[in-house]
Amino acid sequence: MLDVDTKPEIRFRDPALEPVWDKVASGERLSEAEGLSCLDTQDLIGLGRMADFVARRRSGNRVYFTFNVHVNPTNVCVLSCKFCDFQAKAGDKHAYEFSIEDIVGQILPEVHEVHMVGGHHPTIPFEWYEDLIRTIKAERPSVQVKAFTAAEVDYFHKRFKLSDREVLTRLIEAGLDSMPGGGAEVFSERIRRELFLGKVGADRWIEIHHLAHELGLKSNATLLYGHIETHAERVQHLVRLREAQDESGGWLCFIPLEYQLGTTMLVPRQASPIDDLRTLATSRLMLDNFPHVKAYWVMSGESTASIGLNFGADDLDGTIGTERIAHAAMADSPLGIQRDQIVRLVRSAGKVPVERNATYDVLKVYDA
Repeated sequence: MLDVDTKPEIRFRDPALEPVWDKVASGERLSEAEGLSCLDTQDLIGLGRMADFVARRRSGNRVYFTFNVHVNPTNVCVLSCKFCDFQAKAGDKHAYEFSIEDIVGQILPEVHEVHMVGGHHPTIPFEWYEDLIRTIKAERPSVQVKAFTAAEVDYFHKRFKLSDREVLTRLIEAGLDSMPGGGAEVFSERIRRELFLGKVGADRWIEIHHLAHELGLKSNATLLYGHIETHAERVQHLVRLREAQDESGGWLCFIPLEYQLGTTMLVPRQASPIDDLRTLATSRLMLDNFPHVKAYWVMSGESTASIGLNFGADDLDGTIGTERIAHAAMADSPLGIQRDQIVRLVRSAGKVPVERNATYDVLKVYDA
């Protein structure tokens, strides 16, 4: 275990990382250029040791996870994002819409968190979403509801002619506990125009999260990487998130999401495990004001996620259950893993598993 009170010696193969390490060890903020040096480096071990130092300085030897389930109420969506294998149009053979009873039936009574995101459905009324949260809270009172991305909130605003404040206030009154970080994609107008025109851009995504924070909600943030974005655009995304966090302080966790090729095939091959680890470590080093960084095993795979716990990640998400979005793009991770399997993954990385809820309240520490 690293001693976080002193600066450990790291022998770098890449001299560009030496000034980065001086700033990291002294708690100074990295510049955009230094973030790019981290993403471009071939010294993966040196980069990982720096990121692990930062993670341990924040969380000690702990790695967080939750007993949760991901529920995607519908895949019917008015958008046609070019990276998405999940979406369907009404009438498509693979289109589906769960009832409220279907959704509640997917949530075991002992689950701590239900994570809900779905398509931008053209006909479901806003009151249905309110009833959905209320019913979950009535039937599963111990469950925290983490639901609706900023992109979905923006869609509710446009479709139902409600202000952002009214959308969020009504969802909170129904029982919403926090917001997920999806829909951020990449904060690049070039990429938005090419891949997800019609969905929120950076300014709008951040505006909605800032309002959610003002109203008392905590939220997460994401980056979709491994497609047509450049390393510079990845780093610019991280810098923009860091600046936004300076303003509101409401983000709990950052999750790098590896693009899944599926049938969209924006690039010839999947991001490599090395790229996954390099992106994870750089994120931890750049996002000095984010409490947690997650290794999302659903997209990177269990093995890479486990290694990522020594590359800056201090969170492994959770049991997840029947997640549909990544698996619609043919992610080869299991549909769900049990609590004891997550505990083993964390311990195999030399860390201490800590079970949490959606807002990072500690529920159980799995001591040796």
